[in-house]
Amino acid sequence: MNKVFPDAASALAGVVADGQTLAIGGFGLCGIPEQLILALRDSGVKDLTCISNNAGVDDFGLGLLLKTRQIKKMIASYVGENKEFERQFLSGELEVELTPQGTLAEKLRAGGAGIPAFFTRTGVGTQVAEGKETREFDGLEYVLERSLTADVALVKAWKADPSGNLVFRKTARNFNPDAATAGKTTIVEVEEVVENGALDPDQIHLPGIYVHRIIVNATPEKRIEQRTVRTA
Repeated sequence: MNKVFPDAASALAGVVADGQTLAIGGFGLCGIPEQLILALRDSGVKDLTCISNNAGVDDFGLGLLLKTRQIKKMIASYVGENKEFERQFLSGELEVELTPQGTLAEKLRAGGAGIPAFFTRTGVGTQVAEGKETREFDGLEYVLERSLTADVALVKAWKADPSGNLVFRKTARNFNPDAATAGKTTIVEVEEVVENGALDPDQIHLPGIYVHRIIVNATPEKRIEQRTVRTA
């Protein structure tokens, strides 16, 4: 089966809708599905709940969707670098569910594995645990966390074949595999599509069974949030 679509808009067509929950890969601006986010903005869908490590910056990544007020809730672990995020949150316009980074990753992984909840030590005794069930194991207190799934996952990978088998590149792998497995429909943006059989089976990071649609963005912008260089 060839899962490759001609562009981001056609890949989102008939899939995204108002009020959905989306899992979006990336860490900061590393490994974000740039073209899919742009197409999501241009689609005009609204009242979205976005599960992502962070919300990009003011003029790139998910920051574009905040600017157009298409996101009603963020489930994230980092809220820096984005002034509009801060403004909307402090004014009560945006709902934010702040989640420890490791817990967020495990919520997505568990959701993709069909595990409804898990216990973790992270957040015990803090605001993160408020209103949640806690239990003692071996003399230590743990908090129960529900897993996360999404109506749609938007993912960035390096290479794919037409069947959807994926290879991620270095740190751009980050949250992308977990987001992909947690999505009921997973759309992937890649830099290159190779023929079926061209990928070494031992080097495939995510099998194509999790992938429904693919688009090619051969020249992503790949911005750096804060570039710091040595002056001397």
